[in-house]
Parts: sequence; structure tokens; C-alpha cells
Amino acid sequence: MEIRDLKTNDEITWCPGCGDFGILNALKKVFVNLGRPLNQILLVSGIGQAAKLPHYIKCNCFNGLHGRALPVAFAAKAANPGLTVIVTTGDGDCYGEGGNHFLHNIRRNIDITVIVHNNQIYGLTKGQASPTTDPGFVTKVQAEGVVLEAFHPLAVALTLGAGFVARGFSADSEHLAWLIAEGIKFKGFALIDVLQPCVTFNKENTYDWYSKRVYKINDDPNYHPEDKDAALKKAQEWGERIPLGIIYRNQEKKTYEEKRGLLNKPALIEEDITRIDLKATLKDFI
Repeated sequence: MEIRDLKTNDEITWCPGCGDFGILNALKKVFVNLGRPLNQILLVSGIGQAAKLPHYIKCNCFNGLHGRALPVAFAAKAANPGLTVIVTTGDGDCYGEGGNHFLHNIRRNIDITVIVHNNQIYGLTKGQASPTTDPGFVTKVQAEGVVLEAFHPLAVALTLGAGFVARGFSADSEHLAWLIAEGIKFKGFALIDVLQPCVTFNKENTYDWYSKRVYKINDDPNYHPEDKDAALKKAQEWGERIPLGIIYRNQEKKTYEEKRGLLNKPALIEEDITRIDLKATLKDFI
């Protein structure tokens, strides 16, 4: 399989220069090297510019409601543990509308990979502040500037016990592809927060703005991603210096599938449901 084999006939409707293109390219590279048939991969998304990505790559996909990608991903993985399940979502979709699901799926530790396109703005709905928008940022809605504290997804994920927490930058698709591949290999909930410039509605957090601040933490031989205390410090580093890479990785926790014994029994999708009689149940709704 080659990258061109993953192209679909859907017209890409992102703005020229959108950071989502870098994430799409990185994901295609991962799929080519993953060594899995495309029918064993599921992309799940909610609503937003990030949620359009599954339309542009040839594999199974499920487009859900705004903020509701994670429940669908959880159900798919629980019903078919052998499936590779990847969520592609945005900062508003995941941390805003889907914030409750974000918190509790980290606690469950289901074996899925969550890629968050974090452009620090609501792109689909024309530029309102998102949970990750920096204080003081002016929008048409927040005309006097954002007054709320920004949501810190990496620090939140760490404090809730996530075993794999990473940050990428959409302008560096090679590094991002490596992060996504490592997230898929990880057994458990893997979060990859991707800095993804919105060229239309966020004129502050631009490619240039990020490029002057980001650095790759895993290039430092003295940094050990198994050290949670060090990871928490790095997760809260923002502003003049922004770390990229695997912030934290710890494989000690059991996954939801292991805790529930799902790996030791036939998958739900293999159950024989042809003999189930629903007549009695349906009478209750008549």
C-alpha cells in the first residue's frame, strides 16, 4: 500500500494552509507503515474541521455528534478489541463539548488513540474562543478578550492517570507520524495533542509563532518520559517554550479490556444474534 492508495474522492474543504493537512499527511504515513488491513482500522470523529478528516482517508469511519466521538470509539473497541480505533477531534469538540467523555475515558483506560487538532479556536463556527484559547485573545464574541483560564489538556490527562501523553506540531508531519505510531502501539488511552494553526481565525498562534517556541523534548537524553513529576512540569510549560514529543509514557496500568476480561472471550461482534427474539421487548413500546 502507498499513500496515494488512501486518497478518497471527497473534496477537501479546509482552508489553504490549514494545519489539518499536516495531520492528514502524518496519519496517511502511519497507515502505510502500520501493516494492518484498512478494514481493521476505524477512524471516529465528532463535529468540526478536525472531524472532516475521516472523509479524506480510505478506511472505516464513523462521524458522530459534536463532542461525542469518544463514546463511539469506546463502544467500537469494547465490541471488537482487535480493531485499531483512532479518534480525530478538535480542541472544542474534545475538551469543550466532549470534556466529560475526555475525563472519564482516561479513567477507563480503553485502548484507543486520540488525536486532538488543537488550533486554540472554534474554526468551523467562525472563530469563537475554545477551551484552549489563551487569556486576552480577542474574538468577535469575546470582544474585550478572553477572561477564562485556558484548559491544559496534557496536565489534566496526567493527573487523571493517562499512560501516554504527547504533543505534536502539524508543520512537522514526520515527527507527528512517529508520535501517532507510538500512540497506537501503546496499550491503553493515548492522547496526542497537536498544535494545528488555524490560518483564517487565529492570527496570533500562527506557524511562525509556534515555530519560534516549540522544541523536541525526547532529543534530551536527560529527559525520561517515565518520570511523572517531570512530565507534569513539562505539561504545564507554555508561552516562550513549548515542549513537543512523548511527555509521559507508562505501560503499568491495565486497560479496560484487560480489567473486564474482554481479551479472554469471543468479541461481541462474533456473538450469534440470529436467535434473539425481541417480540416481548417490542410490546413495551407499542
